[in-house]
Amino acid sequence: MTSTKTNAGAIDELLHVMRRLRAPEGGCPWDREQSFETIAPYTIEEAYEVADAIEKKDKAALKDELGDLLFQVVYHAQMAEEDSAFAFADVVDAIIVKMKRRHPHVFAEAQIVSADAQTKAWEAHKAAERAEAGISSVLDGIPLALPALLRAVKLQKRMQRVGFDWPEIAGVFAKLQEELSELQAELEVPQVSRERIEDEFGDLLFVCANLSRFLGVEPETALRRANAKVERRFRAVEAALAARGLTPEKAGLAEMDRLWDTVKKEERLY
Repeated sequence: MTSTKTNAGAIDELLHVMRRLRAPEGGCPWDREQSFETIAPYTIEEAYEVADAIEKKDKAALKDELGDLLFQVVYHAQMAEEDSAFAFADVVDAIIVKMKRRHPHVFAEAQIVSADAQTKAWEAHKAAERAEAGISSVLDGIPLALPALLRAVKLQKRMQRVGFDWPEIAGVFAKLQEELSELQAELEVPQVSRERIEDEFGDLLFVCANLSRFLGVEPETALRRANAKVERRFRAVEAALAARGLTPEKAGLAEMDRLWDTVKKEERLY
């Protein structure tokens, strides 16, 4: 079902709803108490729910989740307006200006012939913006709140731009083996240090993120798919056991392994 409202009319009504919720008189007590800090976790959560709807190819859910995410933008803009910092219109104006500046091949006279060239030009524009803002390090401006795997890839891409990178994927595989050996060595010392194990395991994950970059794989997406696959297969194992009146605890590891292999083989037939 398509709304009969214009885009401008729908946004105006949404902004009105947000002002009513935050109104000192007659508003919602919970909404009035919120701050940027308390709302930020919800903003992150809503972005993940958008990604989840996309992963499931659920367009109806995507519509709802995009609305929830848009509401987060409106929420932050309303609180900023109350602080006399900026308003929703300023947020819109800023992104319009930024997108036009970063796409001179669309809105100006620049010529870009491929998606790869556009990616490089985009990064060059962002680098110039960081320099103009007085940001000195190549690594500045990467949010700490990003998921760790995603942030690892962004750090690696920044370092790649200045030549700090392996020339080919063989170097990544060699580093992966090196980090795995170092982790195994930590497990073999007489007094195992949990801190050292965490440190070496972190190094291993960082190299895995680097490998994903060389492979052209988005690590968060890959891990979400792996999680979904494991969940699907284990639920099938549970169902097979339940059909025989068994639980995982009663069946034991050997039987669960056998059923797991069966589920994998059945999946590969389709």
